[in-house]
Amino acid sequence: MSIPSNRAIWTIAWPIMLVLAAQSVVNITDTAFLGRVGEVELGASAIGGLLYTTFYMVGFGYSTGVQILISRRNGEKNYLAIGRIFDNSFYFLALSSLFFTAVVFFFGPILLKPFIASEAVFQASTKFLTYRILGLIFSSAGLLFRSFYTGIAFTRYLSISSAIMAGINVLLAYLLIFGHWGLPAMGIKGAAIASVISELCALLFMVLITISNKRFKKYALLKLVKPDIGLIKSTLGISGFVMLQYVLSLGSWFVFFMFIEKMGERALAVSNIIRSIYLLMIPGWALCSVVSTLVSKSLGEGKPNLVIPIIKKIAVFSFVSMTITVGIALISPQMVISLFTNNVFLIAATVPSYYIILAALFILGIMSILFNGVLGTANTKIALGIETATISVYLVFAWIIAVKLQQNIEYVWTSEFIYSILTGLLSYWYLKKGNWHGKVI
Repeated sequence: MSIPSNRAIWTIAWPIMLVLAAQSVVNITDTAFLGRVGEVELGASAIGGLLYTTFYMVGFGYSTGVQILISRRNGEKNYLAIGRIFDNSFYFLALSSLFFTAVVFFFGPILLKPFIASEAVFQASTKFLTYRILGLIFSSAGLLFRSFYTGIAFTRYLSISSAIMAGINVLLAYLLIFGHWGLPAMGIKGAAIASVISELCALLFMVLITISNKRFKKYALLKLVKPDIGLIKSTLGISGFVMLQYVLSLGSWFVFFMFIEKMGERALAVSNIIRSIYLLMIPGWALCSVVSTLVSKSLGEGKPNLVIPIIKKIAVFSFVSMTITVGIALISPQMVISLFTNNVFLIAATVPSYYIILAALFILGIMSILFNGVLGTANTKIALGIETATISVYLVFAWIIAVKLQQNIEYVWTSEFIYSILTGLLSYWYLKKGNWHGKVI
């Protein structure tokens, strides 16, 4: 393996971008349609969605560790080990998804109640979460397939799966939220059901294409081998810290929104729209997956000298892509925001925060490459330490601005600068000074 060309990076990255775009479409569709139902529903979908995403991030963190392992084994050309990792990871993700689904069904309202001041928002959030959680097992299995395809650097089918999920979600959300084609108008409940069905359809496609394509026979996937507790534990040795990292990250995001909820329903509605603007990070997030895959593969091939050059090259790639993305987004803020609501007062209230988040995302797109370079070395404990330190500072800053000083919502969103810059600086320090060259997994 040599330093990848721009074309090679793009070949891996663009299908991942489509996957992330499809996932964003699911969230954006909810925001755009519910923004036309009411501000309560708009804010409630943000809170219910964040708690769901916190559970989802357990699977996301585990599958990130699986991707690192698959990339390393692919570099070693140990293909049968990839199949064993995949099947045992499926067992773990299925059981954890069922566990979290049961937790929400029995304790969901108890989890939400202490954090929400508005009774209307509480009731709507509870309804959304109860139905949305049904898709957790489908989305977790989908994450496992994404880890496999990204880990072997063959991401073509991910784009088709993402198109299926996005298309079905948009259609069903429109029909079920507003009640078209003779269907009942379900509002926020319809948004959750549409997301679940779209995730199931995307997963069925991935299963069918994987078992029917001879290209993947050498990996011996989906053989439903006898569970290997030792392998699951060793995978958790890598994934466990990533899982904690993502749960911590999304948990802090949930706490951040709880600070905002205390500021009123308008601030919460503005912030839900701003949350959807994170779709502009899709190029950066896709390149994060690429950098962790290529770093792990280079180490699997015994070429640690390529790690820093790979990270540098992809960081430049991210800089260019985020410059273009943010530049386009700056042209007409009102037009972009109007995709999520037709309330002129809410649009006007969102514009200042919109400018703040664009600047923050530009920085995050570059700093995240450094952080995922750390993940690619499989030093996930270090990555967890970086995330913990960063989030601690981030939440203290957000609390001071939102609760203590009670500043306008746009000033609260400046906390994203703290997160981005501190994450990048700590990651850069570790890559320069840390002992990651000989990490064995």
